[in-house]
Amino acid sequence: MEDMMVHEQWMRAAMEEAKKAEAIGEVPIGAVVVRDGQIIGRGHNLRETTLDSTAHAEMIAIREASSALGAWRLLDCTLYVTLEPCPMCAGALVQSRLPRVVYGTADPKAGCAGTLMNLLQEPRFNHRVDIIEGVLQEECAAMLTDFFRRLRKKKS
Repeated sequence: MEDMMVHEQWMRAAMEEAKKAEAIGEVPIGAVVVRDGQIIGRGHNLRETTLDSTAHAEMIAIREASSALGAWRLLDCTLYVTLEPCPMCAGALVQSRLPRVVYGTADPKAGCAGTLMNLLQEPRFNHRVDIIEGVLQEECAAMLTDFFRRLRKKKS
């Protein structure tokens, strides 16, 4: 139970990042990298703002964490993200040797932590990432649902 409380604490930090994305018109996805009880990397979706298809919350948080550690290997770290990682982000998690990812809600269109496929635990890779899913799932899903509902309403 204590672990779940800790996971929820860090997921709330990722949700704060998602709110930053939403405030600037981006899809509300946020991520934080945690090591030894400290956030060492933060990111939120910036694809539209930067016109960069790689500017996903996870990618930004991983870059920031690597910079903070002065290393590309993010050993002893956990990434918390509001939405299940896509293929690109799942690959980055494997490449950065993150031991664990905790995500809020599944992504039925691009999820690669078990929904469409599981790149994080692909046995042919030289590293596998442990997955904890569904932390604050309803809240994470509602952020996305509400965002897209408002977007559709604006367009009509």
